[in-house]
Amino acid sequence: MSKADRRNDPPHGGRHDQLHQERVHDPYKSKAKLREPTVCPECGAVYHSGRWQWGHRPKDAAVHSCPACRRVRDKVPAGYLRLTGDFLRQHRDEIVHLIRNHESDEKAQHPLNRIMDVVEDEQGVLITFTDQRIARASGEAVHRAYQGELNAAYTPEGNVIEVTWKR
Repeated sequence: MSKADRRNDPPHGGRHDQLHQERVHDPYKSKAKLREPTVCPECGAVYHSGRWQWGHRPKDAAVHSCPACRRVRDKVPAGYLRLTGDFLRQHRDEIVHLIRNHESDEKAQHPLNRIMDVVEDEQGVLITFTDQRIARASGEAVHRAYQGELNAAYTPEGNVIEVTWKR
């Protein structure tokens, strides 16, 4: 291939004539900008400067539930982390503690990134999250600390992530 041919290639290395199916957007994210400031009545997060953040509640703030509180109320997670294996059975408490610490650090900066629930069943532990990024990051934190097998897959709609870790 000549240099002239490569110059015409798209920067990502793909083809010009391919159609890409757009992912379905998160139904819990606001379709329009909220009035600023807005306060979530459940958790107290403040919508300011185009995002939800922790801060003092302004006197004249509008009231609207944040996406994380709506997900918790509706019991509709954006991410799942399934932990399994013999190593988990022996170290369950310290692994869950690691994930809760990770969530605490993440939630301090990003109010919408939260654990919804931690459920133990015959397969292991299932943790649900209000945001895809924290589900993936929590799985990666466990993998960094304890190695094992980590996999992540999005649902066909693209608005939910399923992360698995096993050791």
